[in-house]
Amino acid sequence: MSTNYKIVGADGQQYGPITAEQIRQWIAEGRVDSRTAVFPDGAKDWTFAGLLPEFAALFPAGTPPAVTPLQARKTSGFATAGMVCGSISWIMLCCCAGLPFNILGLIFSLIGLSQINGQPERYEGRGQAIAGLVLSILSLLLGIGLFIWSAATGNFHYNWNVNRF
Repeated sequence: MSTNYKIVGADGQQYGPITAEQIRQWIAEGRVDSRTAVFPDGAKDWTFAGLLPEFAALFPAGTPPAVTPLQARKTSGFATAGMVCGSISWIMLCCCAGLPFNILGLIFSLIGLSQINGQPERYEGRGQAIAGLVLSILSLLLGIGLFIWSAATGNFHYNWNVNRF
């Protein structure tokens, strides 16, 4: 069984799974160089194409591969914002059914998960995004339930006359 690979192109996008033969073709076309990030199936981390024995001989001797580590991943800001908004929505549940924080937490968490899934070599924070998603959904459902319960029992009263003391 042949090994499949994922690569990060010059445009920053991830491509794959692709075969070794496809990578060899892209090396010949100049689309992959010795510093192209490659992730072989079964590997623990990303490496460079020029460091893999199956591709090293295909690069000119004058262009050694970079030996510096890849750029460190950073936590997605959307994932963090989703978790913070989801937490705040629980605090605000008693006065305003968690609105708008549960809605914002839901949106930010979904964007964060999408960002992390789309660029896993660049972003981390999946746990934060999932925590924000769960907190926001539960807060939203509980807020809707409290609203329905209050309306059904007749305890839904607001004093709209602000000047009345």
